[in-house]
Amino acid sequence: MSVLDLFAGIAFVWTLYLYLKARRTQLPLPPGPKRLPIIGNLLDMPRTLEWEVYHKWCKELATDILHLDAGGTHVIVLDSYHAAEEMLEKKSTIYSGRPRLPMVNELMGWDFNFGFMDYGDRWRRSRRLMHNAFHPSAAKKYRPHELKSARTFLRRLLDDSNDIMGDLRLLSGDAVLSATYGLEISSKHDKYITMAEAGLEPVLTALIPGTFLVDVIPALKYVPDWLPGAGFKRKAREWRQLALKMRDTPYEHAKRKVEEGTSPVSFCSMSLRKVDEDLDRNAQEDDIKSVAGTLYGAGADSVMAAVATCILALLNHPEILKRAQEQIDSVIKPGHLPDFEDEPALPFVTAVIRESMRWRDVTPLGLPHLSHAEGEYKGYRIPRGSIILANSWAMLHDESIYPEPFVFKPDRFLTADGQLDKSVRDPGHAIWGFGRRICPGRYMAASSIWITVASFIAAFDIEKVDETGGITHGYSSGVIRIPLPFKCSIRPRTKAVEDFIRATEREEY
Repeated sequence: MSVLDLFAGIAFVWTLYLYLKARRTQLPLPPGPKRLPIIGNLLDMPRTLEWEVYHKWCKELATDILHLDAGGTHVIVLDSYHAAEEMLEKKSTIYSGRPRLPMVNELMGWDFNFGFMDYGDRWRRSRRLMHNAFHPSAAKKYRPHELKSARTFLRRLLDDSNDIMGDLRLLSGDAVLSATYGLEISSKHDKYITMAEAGLEPVLTALIPGTFLVDVIPALKYVPDWLPGAGFKRKAREWRQLALKMRDTPYEHAKRKVEEGTSPVSFCSMSLRKVDEDLDRNAQEDDIKSVAGTLYGAGADSVMAAVATCILALLNHPEILKRAQEQIDSVIKPGHLPDFEDEPALPFVTAVIRESMRWRDVTPLGLPHLSHAEGEYKGYRIPRGSIILANSWAMLHDESIYPEPFVFKPDRFLTADGQLDKSVRDPGHAIWGFGRRICPGRYMAASSIWITVASFIAAFDIEKVDETGGITHGYSSGVIRIPLPFKCSIRPRTKAVEDFIRATEREEY
């Protein structure tokens, strides 16, 4: 090849690059509501039930991708699984970032949480730790923790069923804290439970888009604390201490137990024993501590919300509860409760859980992604730096996939002979996130939800005591949708079942 040929080739490639770049920048933005000068759609941004508002706009504009201008920030809403798959799955190298989150990460100290980290080396190290500990085979090591927590939950309901949401919070906190740190949780007032709740509650509020102006104008983080309107900085300082206490205190306990040689199987114990002494030990421990701190924030409220929603669904559909109990009675021997090995033989129970997680999904919009480069979808331009929201709620209520999507129908997941129908899309396709940001703890969370719900159905009959358990029952606002406290009558199905539940306190797990 001559020098002229080489230069001609380079010129051609460069010209093609410039052409494609120019073409992309000339592409239209996705459809969206009419924008105002400077502030764009800032005044249009919904503050409640955002997923429903976004879906309504998409319907009106006949699109599965929506563009909003939030004061100069591009916000892209993906309203279908196809859009999420094409962008977040197939082009994950572009769309796996996280927005800056000035309030949460920079002021409140949650930058240790790898779920909030931007895509990079630290995120990859954290993700690797999580994968090694919670891939499908490894996650089974934590089943004894989950089974013990489920059995303890049943015993608490026998003694006092007036605070079911409190019991569920303790259940999920117990399961996650024991699996993560090897902690023994004894009551709702356990210091680790209260510490974790205090650290987590503020961040769930702060993550709601539009809650704090500093997330729109990051320079506000530099204003003096004493300045009028800077109350958010004083709040952030207090919340930061709560977050770091939640992260550090249980980790120090777990580390001490490992050093003493008395630690049970847990994420921390297994990870600390695998530390490479030829590398920086402090850096490795910091990664372990941060991932452990992430686990509670990511798992506890999600499990609690999913189980509570399933109980609400059964409360409103006693005929479905009866069918699930009949199947359990036909499979489980008298004097026993369901175990993980029974799952394949209980397809209707699994269908009930799938339907409840579809019907009232826990995270309707998930966590936002960030575009690290210019992209394109269906001829629309996706600007670099765009915030990408996957509307999981819309995907789980897509009537072309789930007919009558607002009706609670577990049978939609079953074949005519009562087995799980593999042709019906598992709601997990939208529940756990997408691409490289899919929840790495999903296998543990799913098994914890299954064993808790199956055990509850086997053990108790439930009835309404008022209308607070209705289908329109309220949920808290936030990134994670948690049912508001409700009451119902919970009774052991038989005296024999009650006796067996109490006997589980003596079991070894």
